[in-house]
Amino acid sequence: MDAVSLSTLLAAAAMAGWVDAVVGGGGLLLLPALLVAAPGLPVATALGTNKLAAIFGTSTAAVTYARRTKVDWRVAGPAAGLAVFSAGVGAALAGAVPASAYRPVVLVVLVAVAVFVLARPRLGVVGVPAKRTPVRVAVVIAVAGVGIALYDGLIGPGTGTFLVLAFTALVGADFVHGSAMAKVVNAGTNLGALVVFGVTGHVWWLLGAGMAVCNIAGAVLGARMALRRGSGFVRVVLLVVVVALVAKLGHDQWVAR
Repeated sequence: MDAVSLSTLLAAAAMAGWVDAVVGGGGLLLLPALLVAAPGLPVATALGTNKLAAIFGTSTAAVTYARRTKVDWRVAGPAAGLAVFSAGVGAALAGAVPASAYRPVVLVVLVAVAVFVLARPRLGVVGVPAKRTPVRVAVVIAVAGVGIALYDGLIGPGTGTFLVLAFTALVGADFVHGSAMAKVVNAGTNLGALVVFGVTGHVWWLLGAGMAVCNIAGAVLGARMALRRGSGFVRVVLLVVVVALVAKLGHDQWVAR
């Protein structure tokens, strides 16, 4: 790999770490960058190398959030534990499920998410503790730890965004605390998927280690910025990331065929 391609990947890793720490969706930047900078790289290897970089960034962001705000471990802990296993299953199935099978569904969900967030301007700006009932907690643990984690192992981009929305919509977390819990669960999904990709030989370890350093730097900056600027800032970034995800998946579905 030449110096220009490597520099581009390192810069993309830093930016992906920032986006992931604020609201998730860093894979939107890093996966395409990997596939462009390393032509011929198998998709599974791109996914595995991305997970190596991402696990350091999400773990760093989780620690940063935990030090500066309260993380509801009764929700995040069980969800993260389930996520390790579910994401591993997703990674094992990554090569068997064609992107065309799930891309339209994800597109519809993302559009619905954008409409939902725009229609409810107070969503996630202020926490609603009354929503945190035992039933809702059980539901969000299952959604985050099984459904979203399985998706992350299969393909990944947008996982952090889905997690933030699950915690805000289902148990009434504000965007900052929802993002904090999302980082804990996302670290679990990255770990589960990375183990499977590593065992099957689909990780470019040296490149992934270099990107991990940049991903950590971006994650620290992003987490601190989200904590400093608050839920309103996270909401804006969330909408930008969702629109970008819709554009990217729409392009892959109808233009890049």
